Amino acid sequence: MPRQVAIRSLTHKGYLFYFFLLLLPISAFAQEDESDEKAPMRLYIDCNCDKNYLRQEIQYVGHVRDQSQANIKLFIYDIANASGGRKYNLEFEGKGDYEDIFGTLSYDTTASMTSDEVRKGLLEKVQSGLLKYVLESGLADQVTYTVNSDGTGEVQEVDFTDPWNNWIFEVYASAELDKESSRREFEYRAGFESDHVTEKWRIRSNFRLYQSNSEYERNDETFTSERYQFLGNGSVVRSLSDQWSTGLFAGARHDTFTNLDFRYYFEPAIEFNIFPYREVLRREITFAYKIGYLHNDYIEPTIYGKLEENVFRHSLDMQVRYRQPWGSVYTRLLGSAFLDDFEKNRIQLNSSLSIRVFKGLSVRFSGRFEIIRDQINLPGGDASIEDVLLQQKQIATDFELRFSVGLSYTFGSAFNNVINTRL
Repeated sequence: MPRQVAIRSLTHKGYLFYFFLLLLPISAFAQEDESDEKAPMRLYIDCNCDKNYLRQEIQYVGHVRDQSQANIKLFIYDIANASGGRKYNLEFEGKGDYEDIFGTLSYDTTASMTSDEVRKGLLEKVQSGLLKYVLESGLADQVTYTVNSDGTGEVQEVDFTDPWNNWIFEVYASAELDKESSRREFEYRAGFESDHVTEKWRIRSNFRLYQSNSEYERNDETFTSERYQFLGNGSVVRSLSDQWSTGLFAGARHDTFTNLDFRYYFEPAIEFNIFPYREVLRREITFAYKIGYLHNDYIEPTIYGKLEENVFRHSLDMQVRYRQPWGSVYTRLLGSAFLDDFEKNRIQLNSSLSIRVFKGLSVRFSGRFEIIRDQINLPGGDASIEDVLLQQKQIATDFELRFSVGLSYTFGSAFNNVINTRL
């Protein structure tokens, strides 16, 4: 009797064992199906663009404002293009379930496009780049494909003839009047700019006219200030290779503020970029050397007793630009000196730095420091009180310093797609 019970017990255990074996493949298939399901798309966008518009129009992804919460990152870098508009490079990077999915797209705008046309075109590019992520997500079955009637596979010949031959022109003018009971200011400015850009050449010119008149009344006494400026600059730059360029810069100037009756100059230059120029949207380290001739005619005799002089000057200009997911940095170090007297020199440092410290926290620094020892154009004699207070003439100085720092911290919901701009 006890032996029969043992046999029955073994039999029950055998059934349980076989039942367990039957469940194993079912469980394996279930786990396999579950593992194939991708996590919902969470998109982080970093760009100089209308982010609210993109969030409003792209509602099939979850928009997050911190990249650590995202499994799809989109970085959009932009720079001025030859048509006077902007060139946008879109770089997609997948994380987590979308680790191996990435891509790059580009989008060009023109100066004649409205801001609405720009953002709509950028939206189409963003949606095109997101398509590969959608196909890998749980939304693949809900995608509807459409092809325009003119996109049936036939190669279309497009006439790219440009009647302007890659030239961009701009004419501008403005006037401003500001009047109070004891003060009156009037100023106007007008100018003309042209820009011709090809893969090998860039030709630029800039002409500007500026005048400012001010009157101040105090104790029955009137103080007046008048400033005039006219300048014209031009340059021709030729690309020698993917990293080398050379050019010629020339210009003329009349400026009462800097005691210049007439100045003209010629400066040939050469530039080297450590990185290829095609990477300029992400990173750039350039070194440019200029050497040239200047002729100065002065309105008043200078502190050196000269009404005119000819000088030779050279300069070295280093610029660093980085724009990365962790932030951006820009630094420019410019040094110049006169060839006949190296003690007459100028050193200028401009920098700006934006760093994403951690989730929601960003810090920004910017500064400018300039050592000035080349003011050969300063008029002789002491500056009057009108010159100082009204900034009618340039005043002698040894240095100039500016610095600013900013801190921002954003917290709260990281998964809010609602756009509401009421009031």
